Amino acid sequence: MNKTIKFLGKLILLLAVYFPVLPAMAQIKTDTIIINAENVNTKVLKPSTNRYLVYFIMGKDSARSRPQFWTREIEYTDHNGKEAIVITQEWEDRDTVVHKVRSVCDKKTFAPLYHHSWWKQMGTSEFDFTNRSASLNGIPLTDADTARNRKGPWNAFKTALDQYTLNWHLDLEVFPILPYKEGKTFLIPFYDPGWQAPKNEVYTVTGSAQLEGYNDQKIDCWLLMHESRGLKEIFWISKKTKEVLKLENEIGKGRWRYKIKLGFSI
Repeated sequence: MNKTIKFLGKLILLLAVYFPVLPAMAQIKTDTIIINAENVNTKVLKPSTNRYLVYFIMGKDSARSRPQFWTREIEYTDHNGKEAIVITQEWEDRDTVVHKVRSVCDKKTFAPLYHHSWWKQMGTSEFDFTNRSASLNGIPLTDADTARNRKGPWNAFKTALDQYTLNWHLDLEVFPILPYKEGKTFLIPFYDPGWQAPKNEVYTVTGSAQLEGYNDQKIDCWLLMHESRGLKEIFWISKKTKEVLKLENEIGKGRWRYKIKLGFSI
């Protein structure tokens, strides 16, 4: 009898502790979406050329500095017999091209099929998700690699091959394909080829706002927030076209990076 009473007492205590948590757990489950191949909508990505002005403000009352222009072109293509979307990027830093990228993704799921990148300071990298091969500066990556700077990218790539991922280097094309609703939190399985292994990054739709465009146009936007190491990124995504129009990125105390989509350029 005493054992039974003690057991019931412990059970009641456990229920008292954990029952208040259950509604919160249910709320998290309801409001959180794990992004996968079934809940993305790639139809919003239209063949187009998009340009962004990128610049920094490195302190209060500081002038804008380090301007860059990013050109990103979306095309439909065929890749090894699969319908695909190819995104090419060219980043200009003042009067110099510093980065070029060609990324190919499955047309329906936007999963990466191929990624080729060139950096002025680091050279080239190639990641072929279809043929499960990769190279850095033309030298294939293999299990035999022991140097830390080569084994790391190879192990991360092998991990990405066995799961659904989205190319983090295409974040400005990934955000438009998400299922927006106020209060929703997305767990996005981002992987940036050549860098760390895939990870579910947390992005939350914190509300709505308006941007003022040309001809007094009022553009309704979703606000999508991401936090990393205590710093915030806030993206303005058009509710109508789903395109990313603005990024406000805190990179340190009083320091910010901005990306602004240009309405037109030549």
